[in-house]
Amino acid sequence: MRYCRFQFNQSAHYGLVESVSGVDHITRIFLQSPHLSDGDLEGLPSRRIDRIPFADASLLAPVEPSKIVCVGRNYREHAAELGHEVPAEPLIFMKPPSALLSPGGTILRPKISERTDYEGELGVLISRRCRHLRDDEDVHPYILGYTCVNDFTARDLQNKDGQWTRAKGFDTFCPVGPLVADGLDPWAGIPVETRVNGDVRQSGNTRDFIFALDVVLRYISRVMTLNPGDLIATGTPKGVGPVVAGDVVEISIPGIGQLPNPVADES
Repeated sequence: MRYCRFQFNQSAHYGLVESVSGVDHITRIFLQSPHLSDGDLEGLPSRRIDRIPFADASLLAPVEPSKIVCVGRNYREHAAELGHEVPAEPLIFMKPPSALLSPGGTILRPKISERTDYEGELGVLISRRCRHLRDDEDVHPYILGYTCVNDFTARDLQNKDGQWTRAKGFDTFCPVGPLVADGLDPWAGIPVETRVNGDVRQSGNTRDFIFALDVVLRYISRVMTLNPGDLIATGTPKGVGPVVAGDVVEISIPGIGQLPNPVADES
């Protein structure tokens, strides 16, 4: 199942995305948030609407998390390109929900930063309360679906501060979308690609994770409670680099789609 969040009749709604004659359309509106479904998307009450072509919809970020937990240096080649050691255990940090940005929304480069980088990633949405997962516990029931994330970063501030909250936490620094999809398999491998102005800058695959998704979820769950709707950003592959005002960054993951966002300087 795939769903999005979009503007409809001057309100925000979650909508079911289905292929009709080979073209994606929004065909139903969910009458409650998918985050409240306890993992059972099929059983959510919904109302059929006149089909809206997905390409014409006014999309919003398809998540409303209480927190965004990110994994740093989860690809060996990315750690190497930044001159960092490969971590011995998952390296986690957080972005505030206020950093969320819709597909097509403009990423604003803060005046105090001279270098801002894209970081394309697979995002994982939590389906149910998750705390102290056991080593033998199946993590799949805790996963609602997957989406694209751009972990946008003020790289100079990250290096200056020595910790990452400011560099990762500016408003607009977490584009997410365009939709949430289940049925993907990060363990088998999901391609993650980033383009800047149409040119490929990152081309990775989740099968190259240092820490597999089950390891990541267990690790985080032993630090903090994950609630339905929380978002996990799983790390970025090699190829990160700077962007400036006027550039367009697009994260692409098969089965999810494209997450495009223009970049501008903060006024």
